[in-house]
Amino acid sequence: MRRLIAGNWKMNGLKSSLSEVSAVIEGLAGAHDEADILICPPATILSEMAERAKGSLLKIGGQYCHAKTSGAHTGDISAEMLAEAGATFVIVGHSERRADHGETDENVAAQASAAIAAGITPIICCGESLEQREAGRTNEIILGQLASSIPESAAGQPFVVAYEPIWAIGTGLTANPEQIGDVHDAIRGALAQRFGDQGKEIRILYGGSMKPTNASEILAVANVNGGLIGGASLKASDFLAIYTAAG
Repeated sequence: MRRLIAGNWKMNGLKSSLSEVSAVIEGLAGAHDEADILICPPATILSEMAERAKGSLLKIGGQYCHAKTSGAHTGDISAEMLAEAGATFVIVGHSERRADHGETDENVAAQASAAIAAGITPIICCGESLEQREAGRTNEIILGQLASSIPESAAGQPFVVAYEPIWAIGTGLTANPEQIGDVHDAIRGALAQRFGDQGKEIRILYGGSMKPTNASEILAVANVNGGLIGGASLKASDFLAIYTAAG
């Protein structure tokens, strides 16, 4: 399966940061096109980043989209707006959106559906807290989130799933290969049960503090089809090192 290395810049990046994107593009020149590579920047620089990435291997995405196409939603951005700005992917349901903005599984499903309708591939996130893991509820939480967060409209349409153990985001902690494998296997089983053959081909990303030093080990785990990268995606050399590990 073709892997996807996706960088989530979160609320980081000014126009001066575009030099890192240029460095990524330069680093990709002449690279073997064996995996997909994506950066999801803040909306303020998405359009300019997409312009720089034209003709390169680098794809550009958004970090969020509203479920509606337009309307009185101050501060929000629609999937159509992202597409017009050059985005081909969008992250929905990230744990930080769920925590900071109270987004529910139903909100996430509506956003994913809006992305699909706009021709953008949603990256649908799921993840458990440390308390939930210690209570032995990891798979219950993950599979429950996915059941409600993946819309019916996803059947037959491209989408990606990202598993992000909340306790390993920005903490420097990383789930061990066995823990990662157990969750990714459970996700694969649930996707195959719901979507049949399509479910066997949906990419499942690992999103818990992947970095150059552990990327190869994590990417070697069965059913890990790429990574959703946070801090390590902000520096071109680190991001390219992870991409190389995926090739």
